Order: sequence, then C-alpha cells, then structure tokens
Amino acid sequence: MAEFQFTSSFYPVKDILMTDKNTSRDMLATARTLAVALPYLQKHDGEAIVVKLGGHAMGDAGLMDDFARDIALMKQCGVHPIVVHGGGPQIGEMLKRLDIQSDFIDGLRVTDEATVEVVEMVLAGKINKEIVAAINKQGGRAVGLSGKDARLIVAEKLLRTVHNKETGEEKQIDLGFVGQPISVNPEVLNVFRKSDLVPVVAPVAIGTNEETFNINGDTAAGAIAGAMQASRLLLLTDVPGVKGADGEVLEEMTVADAHALIESGVIAGGMIPKVETALEALSQGVDGVVILDGRTPHAVLLELFTKHGAGTLIRH
Repeated sequence: MAEFQFTSSFYPVKDILMTDKNTSRDMLATARTLAVALPYLQKHDGEAIVVKLGGHAMGDAGLMDDFARDIALMKQCGVHPIVVHGGGPQIGEMLKRLDIQSDFIDGLRVTDEATVEVVEMVLAGKINKEIVAAINKQGGRAVGLSGKDARLIVAEKLLRTVHNKETGEEKQIDLGFVGQPISVNPEVLNVFRKSDLVPVVAPVAIGTNEETFNINGDTAAGAIAGAMQASRLLLLTDVPGVKGADGEVLEEMTVADAHALIESGVIAGGMIPKVETALEALSQGVDGVVILDGRTPHAVLLELFTKHGAGTLIRH
C-alpha cells in the first residue's frame, strides 16, 4: 500500500492558528458571549415574549435584518416571540398618495371609513408581509395575521376626552374607527407557541358589530402580552429608554417610580402613553416591560440575553 504523504499545500494546525489569530480571538469572544447568555436563555426558556416593532427599525433594511435574525434565534432557543407592529408613517404615505385627508387628536389618527380601509390594507397587507418575509429570510417560520383573524383582538370604539384649559369644559372626541381592546383570545397564539411558527400581528381588530378598528400598536402589544402572561413586553422605539430627572437613561424603575416621574413631569410627551401601556401590561400579569432603542443593532438579544440589557426595565 502506498504511503500517504503531505504536500506543501497542507499546514500544521498550530501554523494555521498562528497565521489567523484574529479569527481565533473572534471565535473565543463568540464562545464567551454564548456562555454568558446561558442563564438568560434558561430564564426565558418556554416563555412568551411580546415584541412591538416600530419606529426607525421598520424603515431601515439593515436593522430589519438584525431584528428578523434576533426573532428567528429566539424561537430556535426555545423562547416564543410574538411580534406586533405599527406602521403610522407608511399609512400616512399611502393616504397622501390616495389624496385622503387625515387628522390627529392627541397623537391618535381620526379614522373614518375610507381611512380604516387604507389602514387595514397597509398594516395587515404590505407591512405585515414584509416583516414575515424578513423573518423567513433569516431561517425563521413566520406567519402573518391581524387582530381580526379568529377574533384574536375584539375592540370597542375609543372615545377621547379633551379638556379646555381656558373654559374648564370637557368634551368627548369621536376618533371614528379607532378602537381599544376589550378582549384578546390567547388560544389563537397558543397554537403558534406549541409549534415552530412565529406569529406577526397587525394591530387591526374586530368590533362587536363586526366593524374594523385601528388599534395603536403599543396598546395592542400590551393587551396581547397581558393575555399571554408574557415574561417580557419589549417596546422598540427611537429613544434609548426612559430618562430620569438628570437626563440619564434609567436602567430600571418600579411602578411607583413611573407614577412619580409622570406626576413630576419628568416623563412627558410621547413617552407617557408608552409608560402607561407598560403599567397596564404589568397590572395584567406581565413580569416586566422594557422600553428600548430599536435603532441599536440586535437590541432584542442585548435586552433578553445580557446582564445590563438595552433599555429601561419597568417592573413591580
């Protein structure tokens, strides 16, 4: 039998490691990262995590790829993500293209019959399927649905009370087909939880009279998180988190802290409804709510599987 000989094209392993030190260091760093993540993977194993996708992350292809990869990895690791998304800018763009006038009251879109048709088309159609495709591209198995499917979210008309500071009078404003959830059917989502499928939910709900309602994305995500008794509700925004009186981002706060910061005016503007959504979700049994910056690459993984997280955790 002929003797096997190495030729000059083969190198000993030690020489390969010597000539590729950077790669070796990268591999060791990756191994350490995975090891550090182990207790957090164990903590969230089998738990439902509701992730509200919104803001800049929805309009940036690179961030969308990162987000989709995070969701696919979560499912692969035994965590059960439920994605809920918004789409205000995209709705506004489509209404403009169709020359449909749209007004806002306290940040909520007044939604007439023509507008709600566009809302459903954009949310449950274009945006929902783009997110589904992004997750599937990264190896996940995502399925798109809306709150109308199997009566996942049943809603009633949302009436907004406006206070006139000059006269002291209060009046209710009819926002049209803008709704607030009155029930969420967890059985629908539990079907996905028992499978390798990731549900992606558009915040369009059905009314008790079979009408269609537009639901604020954060509100829908909070209601779903409460119904699923989620371990975490992650609200992706365009800010690093909730800031304290000194202007620094708070890593963690309690329900009492949140109420105090709202009353003192430290939490103001558009952050108030997000914190109120967090407080409502906590009251329904969610373990913790995190407001975090969706512009940070892999923000979801950083929050769930590292010690310091990536935003402000609100808990009891």
